[in-house]
Amino acid sequence: MPVSRDQGHDPVITILHSADRPKGLDGPRVRFATDETLAANLPGTEVLLVWDFLSTAVREAWPAADAVRWVHTASAGVDRLTFPALLDSDVVLTNSRGVFDTPIAEYVTGLVIAMAKDLPGTLAAQSRREWRHRESERVGGRTAVVVGSGPIGRATAAMLAAVGMRVELVGRRGGDGVHPSGALPELLPRAEWLVLAAPLTDATRGMLDAATLAALPPGARVINVGRGALVVQDDLADALASGHLGGAALDVFEREPLPADSPLWGLPGVIVSPHMSGDILGWRDELEALFVDNLAHYRAGEPLRNVVDKTLGFVSSTGSA
Repeated sequence: MPVSRDQGHDPVITILHSADRPKGLDGPRVRFATDETLAANLPGTEVLLVWDFLSTAVREAWPAADAVRWVHTASAGVDRLTFPALLDSDVVLTNSRGVFDTPIAEYVTGLVIAMAKDLPGTLAAQSRREWRHRESERVGGRTAVVVGSGPIGRATAAMLAAVGMRVELVGRRGGDGVHPSGALPELLPRAEWLVLAAPLTDATRGMLDAATLAALPPGARVINVGRGALVVQDDLADALASGHLGGAALDVFEREPLPADSPLWGLPGVIVSPHMSGDILGWRDELEALFVDNLAHYRAGEPLRNVVDKTLGFVSSTGSA
């Protein structure tokens, strides 16, 4: 999306951060804010970088945004920014699509192999100095259904196919080898692995509930690297406790950090990770580089990368989710 600006325009930038903040974005027209100080820093701000993408402070501080024209988030998901006041405004919203695709695909593929080969069981036996021979599962030839046909879902589907899996990719719209979302119910009964990599929207919230889980074949496994609210967490816990599911690998949750009293911590066959599937060494540098490149486009009045369609809740282009 082009931005009407004189070449060389130098906007006031506010960066919302937590304990961690970008290293190379300092300057006389750059403000650094935390959740507590964001509202005080927003007046006069033209560009808002949501570096702390887990923060929900933007919604509360938004009434103080009297000059914001562009909001960029250091994440692929934008659900924490899709509140009515921002959606109904002329403010351009961009995300960090493209940074996490391959790392998350690698993470999912590693989880599939680790679970099929019972790596958790091997490590547990080793910790007990117990020699316990057993047989593991084949990965090649198994069926994986990947929900979400954006860059992360496509990268994941390609990598799972590379290790020999039969992969069915599901997106909002069908075509180009992608099943439309309406086809998911007929795919679930043969989904030995169900991978959630979809954005969180009104259409996807709570998509994995008791009915969806019951449609999966006995012993199926679920991997969620999308958003925690894609899953009705109590229903998932029930399906795991009953033995209907063979396991789950969860990187995102309805509430983060996952409370210590959540049953998911102790259920058999469950791998809990702290929202880290895309966080490889150097990922912050890549996020910063993407923003700096987009900022150069903004200053020159040129089209921005990764403009989010605010009516959909994600970047809408060929191959988007």
